[in-house]
Amino acid sequence: MDLADVALFRAIVSVGSLSAAARQIGTTPMLVSRRLAGLEAELGARLFHRTTRSLSLTPEGEAFLPHAVALIEARDSAFDSVSSGASGLSGVLKITAPNVIGHSVVVPVVAELIADNPALRVDLILSDGLVDIATTGLDVAVRVAEMKPSDMIATRVADNPFTLIASPSYVARFGLPATSEDLVSHPCIKLHAMDAWPFMKNGEMHRVRTGGPFSASTVDAVRAACIAGVGIAMLTYWDVHEQVARGELQSIVLADVEPKEVGIWAVFPTRAHMPSRVRAFIDALRDRCLQGSRGRP
Repeated sequence: MDLADVALFRAIVSVGSLSAAARQIGTTPMLVSRRLAGLEAELGARLFHRTTRSLSLTPEGEAFLPHAVALIEARDSAFDSVSSGASGLSGVLKITAPNVIGHSVVVPVVAELIADNPALRVDLILSDGLVDIATTGLDVAVRVAEMKPSDMIATRVADNPFTLIASPSYVARFGLPATSEDLVSHPCIKLHAMDAWPFMKNGEMHRVRTGGPFSASTVDAVRAACIAGVGIAMLTYWDVHEQVARGELQSIVLADVEPKEVGIWAVFPTRAHMPSRVRAFIDALRDRCLQGSRGRP
């Protein structure tokens, strides 16, 4: 079995069409179709349902996919074991991360890795949604979440507590809330993904529903509105730490509750061999987060 054809099958699953897979690898859709047909003939099974408008995995394709992933990872592991010595890191490191943390934390990390390892390439997908790393061929997903290591194949990179913030101009006009109950009388900026703001009170979850004149679908928009003085917002430490350090925003501490703690996690598609480029990225990400959290209240 030609592993290049197996990798092509995985690429087709990732991008969702033969033509897109052809563009990705620099060939023609006709050649991709021929190679896929050859793989199906060798396996004795049809892997995709194909029409002029859609492409979907057959039950046999669904069954073959995890084996294809394992074969490609084993190939990459073999190459990695002999090519990552004195010459440094190599290959393509495929990452997904949330937009804000991707820009402020992940991009500087990978920039340093590329500078130190000329043979390394990085493909970064920034998305505030959950990208399926199992079927898209990604090496690692950086996620902000509350999870236990057993929930997924993941490792905790850094603490990332929720933080109440407001601009100095807002505080000058409206003052500060003292307790969670006071939030009801303040205009609050809501992130669409958060129906209520999570706090801990006497060791138990305490959710506060807020309201205000503005809500948005992205962290960037909520943060910008907060800087502009529209209202109080709740984001995570790594979403706002630079703005707090510059004095554009200030943290708010309530007397009766504490914001819920979440973390920055690195999530992996498999427990199999982790390439050295992935290990190096996680170590560098953890180091940068550690440096950035110094002085955090």
